[in-house]
Amino acid sequence: MVRQLLSASALAVVTACTPAAGGLSTATAPAVATQASPPARAAAVPRSVAGAPDFAAIVDKYGAAVVNISVTSEEKVTSDMPRGLSPGDPLYQFFKRLDPNFALPPGNMPHLVRGIGSGFIIRSDGLILTNAHVLGNARVVTVKLRDRREFKARVIGTDARSDVAVVQIDAKDLPTVRLGDSSHVRPGEPVLAIGSPYGFENTATAGIVSATGRSLPDETAAPFIQTDAAVNPGSSGGPLFDANGDVIGINTQIYTETGGYEGLSFAIPIDTAMHVESDLVAHGSVTRGRLGVSIQDVDQGLATAFGLPRVAGALVSSVEPGSPAAAAGIRSGDVVTQVGDVKIDGSAELTTVIADLKPGTVTTLGLYRHGTPQTVSVKIGQLKEATVQGTLAQQKGELGLKVRRLGKDEANASGVTGGLLVEQSSGAAAQAGIEPGDVILSVNGVAVTTPQQLRSLVSHAGKQVALLILRDGTRVFVAVDIG
Repeated sequence: MVRQLLSASALAVVTACTPAAGGLSTATAPAVATQASPPARAAAVPRSVAGAPDFAAIVDKYGAAVVNISVTSEEKVTSDMPRGLSPGDPLYQFFKRLDPNFALPPGNMPHLVRGIGSGFIIRSDGLILTNAHVLGNARVVTVKLRDRREFKARVIGTDARSDVAVVQIDAKDLPTVRLGDSSHVRPGEPVLAIGSPYGFENTATAGIVSATGRSLPDETAAPFIQTDAAVNPGSSGGPLFDANGDVIGINTQIYTETGGYEGLSFAIPIDTAMHVESDLVAHGSVTRGRLGVSIQDVDQGLATAFGLPRVAGALVSSVEPGSPAAAAGIRSGDVVTQVGDVKIDGSAELTTVIADLKPGTVTTLGLYRHGTPQTVSVKIGQLKEATVQGTLAQQKGELGLKVRRLGKDEANASGVTGGLLVEQSSGAAAQAGIEPGDVILSVNGVAVTTPQQLRSLVSHAGKQVALLILRDGTRVFVAVDIG
């Protein structure tokens, strides 16, 4: 069964004969300035929990600030679209029990798509945080409070990269949550999630923090907090509380093989969310810093190959020409371990720290190059939201590779100036995941252009070598244990 990363939101589809009139646009717009108090923030200190947390008290105090969000948008059913609701939609099982043949009408008929999610009030005048994917391309956004009052909401702004959105309802003196400090969250801490799974409003579930700084295989720019608190479709956008009742994250995704909760839930750290919120409220969009590198995490093999003192940092696999990183002299094979005073343990942290810096900021990067620590100064940019026969030469040795030089046309097509094409892979190279068709660009940071050079570099490299390979247009380092 295929594993999936699913957003914890739910959809239902209702047919309509004519397009819905009116509604709201999701075009982002700066919010109107108000005199409401800013969101309450908890003191930024490490927490210690004595005894069992009183989750009931947290639900009593802050549950009223958690809202249900329903979204209506219009699409057209075409013959190419799947018939019927998906099994993850809250009304699917209900209609299928009534009619096993239940399906959408065929043809090009307009229909309404209704989604549900969650959110929470951060300001007493009705400012609400939720997920961007909850809103989608909504025409109408409705917010329902725990006391059953309903309000039409206007979208202040959405940011797909962080999956954070801000909406506003016209109300006063509303209950609010208290915002915490996600930088001090520790694995093992008890947590409480409140949301509207499958439309069951104000549902509370509890668990612990399973891990922090998690990277996921999507475009979201956040080092997620992983928990085992039950989160299901419809819970997206709801708050994650710590044992003190402070919001430390926004529940957003689940990792599942079935479409439902399996103990792997992910939340956007509240520090990241509030950075986005401040930009959306002030400008209707988010400004992020940019370095201009492709990076990856460091494992034990790569740490050994690059002579690192510990398995940590963000390994630079490529540098974009003309980027701030290129101007600073950063190279492929550098391992970034610090930005300013912030230590970098993985690629997700580097992405987040750089994104939080304002364009034009000058900062220092601590990095390792060929096993030697160095410091470089960099000016942060702004992120904006891309067979010819050759002479055959063989190389079989400790790597277990048969390679040949790239022809000129092959190199031009791949966007490189040299490299070795892998024709056969076995032994240590195959075990490391190197495949025929890969292009080897460097060994331990040294560019290779001939099989003889590859052989020489490997023979003097020790037990581990880091090969920079090009595969399907993507550069990535692979550690090979040649023992």
